Amino acid sequence: MLFIKASILSIVLAAALLSGCGDKPAAGAGAARQPALTFTATQGTNAFDLVAALVAEHTPRDAGTPGAESAARWITGRLKERGLAARIDTFTDPTPRGPKQFHNVLAEIPGEGDEWVILMSHFDTMSGIGGGFQGANDSGSSTGLLIELAAALQATGPHRHNILCAFMDGEECMVAYGARDGFHGSKHLARQQKQTGAKISAVILMDMVGDRDLKLTVPRNSTGALRLLALEAAEATGDRSKIGLFDGLIYDDHQAFLELGYPAVNLIDFEFGSRPGRNDYWHTPEDTFDKICVDSLLVTGRIVMEMLNRLMAK
Repeated sequence: MLFIKASILSIVLAAALLSGCGDKPAAGAGAARQPALTFTATQGTNAFDLVAALVAEHTPRDAGTPGAESAARWITGRLKERGLAARIDTFTDPTPRGPKQFHNVLAEIPGEGDEWVILMSHFDTMSGIGGGFQGANDSGSSTGLLIELAAALQATGPHRHNILCAFMDGEECMVAYGARDGFHGSKHLARQQKQTGAKISAVILMDMVGDRDLKLTVPRNSTGALRLLALEAAEATGDRSKIGLFDGLIYDDHQAFLELGYPAVNLIDFEFGSRPGRNDYWHTPEDTFDKICVDSLLVTGRIVMEMLNRLMAK
């Protein structure tokens, strides 16, 4: 069964099956090299406040518009305030509406070795929804969370691996997802990493993680070992009920990395609606700040930090 983020009509969550998930990442000699990474209630509140500010100051922020460029500058400013060396990577891509500029925001946290972990979100909003479209969950929630995760990781380093916190522009399509429409930022970044020969241990994408009724789904088009890692991390943090495997495909910003041979996983709650099983708030004016909550950001942040603990211990 194929589910594409651009055209899904409904979602039925599959049971959390472990078959085909690959081998568990093994712990290595570096497992006790530094205190375990955590994500606290205070940090969850900070992430929530960042989402509120992004939505209030940068609605809308459609890719290829001044709103998206302004949002990229805002994200860069918030990262720099927290001590990160952030920069904007501006590039031009063809689109169904002609060539457009996109603005990825990148913040590197140097580690002790040559391996990299990439944490990703997108920050642009879907076009054509209306001038007041907030995109509070898609893409505000993961953006606020990743800024706070970046700050926490910067404050607790150096870590065993280098970490790239990457905020993607152009995830949303302008007309219909295709070779020249959608996922512009992640395709650009994945090609850059391939060209430089980066040694990437994992790409962890967060998307739509603020829903009050959180249930993260890990789609089949994610690396098996990382799917299992996400479940094990959630078990360790006491959040196992908030995450499950999905036996369908969800095309998202992690896909460009998978296609170039990098291990990648998508943590996404793709059941964002008026009642369980519905996705009727997604890409509608109903995607507003009142639909998200601190607890969902806290849960996702805890799971991601525990995934990093286990990756760093390899």
